[in-house]
Amino acid sequence: MAGQQSLRTHTCGELRPEQVGHRVTLAGWVHRRRDHGHLTFFDLRDRYGITQVVTSADEAPAAHEAGAEARNEWVIQVSGAVRHRPQGTTNPELPTGEIEVAVDELTVLNESKVPPFYINEEQPGLEEALRLRYRYLDLRRPPMRDRLLLRARMVSEIRRELEAHGFVEVDTPLLIRSTPEGARDFVVPSRLQPGQFFALPQSPQQLKQLLMVAGYDRYYQMAHCMRDED
Repeated sequence: MAGQQSLRTHTCGELRPEQVGHRVTLAGWVHRRRDHGHLTFFDLRDRYGITQVVTSADEAPAAHEAGAEARNEWVIQVSGAVRHRPQGTTNPELPTGEIEVAVDELTVLNESKVPPFYINEEQPGLEEALRLRYRYLDLRRPPMRDRLLLRARMVSEIRRELEAHGFVEVDTPLLIRSTPEGARDFVVPSRLQPGQFFALPQSPQQLKQLLMVAGYDRYYQMAHCMRDED
């Protein structure tokens, strides 16, 4: 936690007009860069959002110079004062769109090669094989981030609702002894017993009945689905 606090004081989706005048430290990926000569604007991104930060050759030449080579997906840390964006330049599409950070310190934490696909915009026809090869980059993309966060919120709401009605969460075994129901088995070899295999339960109702007989009249499970299909 101490390391996280020294890296940043706020996330890139946190700052609002209430923090104007405060000195803050942010860290994240360069989402976009706009170079206007004596002014350089960076959209700084982490998984919480985006904040616009500005370096000025007149006000903080060392910070401006330190960020001169930074490009998309470079990881940088910036410190400076929160201020209102100039009139007419606010971005209503961003929760942080009314403010920016006037940077007086900038540190490049990690450089980046040119990514194999765009992180900051949609790229039609992007091959799934390429996305999976660079999965760590794919998961940075806003659509993928939004899906992960949506799933987390959805599961959290389900849990809260069911728990409010007296349900208890129970995970039944994911792999058990293979049973001859006739469907194709999804099998995993046993390391300790060569030639023996675990399989996905083909009769999960037996596990449900076991819980019911044991007195768990209200239970639920966030079941994971695995299938061995052509």
